[in-house]
Amino acid sequence: MTSTVNRRGVLRSSLALASAGLAAPALIGRAQAAVLKLKFSSSQANDPKFANGRVYYDNLVKQIAASPIAGQVEIAFFPDNQLGQEIDMINSVKLGVIDIMVSGSSISANLVPLVGVYDLGYLFSSFPQQTKAFDAGAAAPIEQALLKGANIRVIAWAYNFGSRSVLARKAVHAPEDLAGLKIRTLPNPVITECLRLMGAAATPMAFGEIYTALQAGVLDGLEHDPPTIVASKFYETAKFYSLTEHNFSPLAVYFSDATFNRMPGALREGFVDAARKAAVDTRVHGLAVEKAALVELTAKGVTVVECDRAAFRKRVLSQTDAFIKAHPDAKPVVEAIRAIPA
Repeated sequence: MTSTVNRRGVLRSSLALASAGLAAPALIGRAQAAVLKLKFSSSQANDPKFANGRVYYDNLVKQIAASPIAGQVEIAFFPDNQLGQEIDMINSVKLGVIDIMVSGSSISANLVPLVGVYDLGYLFSSFPQQTKAFDAGAAAPIEQALLKGANIRVIAWAYNFGSRSVLARKAVHAPEDLAGLKIRTLPNPVITECLRLMGAAATPMAFGEIYTALQAGVLDGLEHDPPTIVASKFYETAKFYSLTEHNFSPLAVYFSDATFNRMPGALREGFVDAARKAAVDTRVHGLAVEKAALVELTAKGVTVVECDRAAFRKRVLSQTDAFIKAHPDAKPVVEAIRAIPA
């Protein structure tokens, strides 16, 4: 396996493995199998420790190299919004312009509203509980809805690297402390409503615009997981991280259905198998790196604040009932999640 970085910072991994002793002349006249080239996109920084897109990419490359399809796939990795903002990227996956995208489930709710069920405040109690719920059937309706409504497959589920909490210019201990604070949320109505119910002046904004908005004072903070805050250096603009833990957002591996359908059967099966194994590796990494990121934030001068999570939870409970009323097909998903003990 070889990895190279071109002038734009795009990481390319060539999985065409050749033995060191195979000379070029020996290839003359020999038919060579075509290598499938895929575009992999992430909004996050190109950080091999704290950015979930890069971590997943590295794990995927490793799993493919160790699999029967080694040498048959070449993946070009585009981090840091190089292929557009997240809403542009998810639409490109829908159209087959981008093959793979790793991001939270939230962004695809803009295409298929049912996916927004995973953004409901305090729905999940932990990431391990989430995995058990997905294995018990809470993922299948979402996967089917995305495939039917947007031509996008979720070929694996991992974790965002920690629960989502609030980074702000002041300490937030209770809902009253959020009053009037302009907190960036994903451009997703469910997460925006969750933060509004928690007390914030919820402000939807594309990921790539956050840093400059914080610098300019357009925002007072954002909600995200600790490793993302480290990787994107948001700690440079706000110094209080309050552990609201309002959302354990699943990390989806989105795959274009157009790409899926043009892959030969054996290659497709091998790729999906490698993608799922890479997701398991990424989950393990995510659970460990959340703690490391909190230590890193403290070292960068950020104060980590314990807060009254019960008070926040109480304020957002009505959101789930309202979502089910608007989307009745979400009820079995919520029930499957709630049936798994915390």
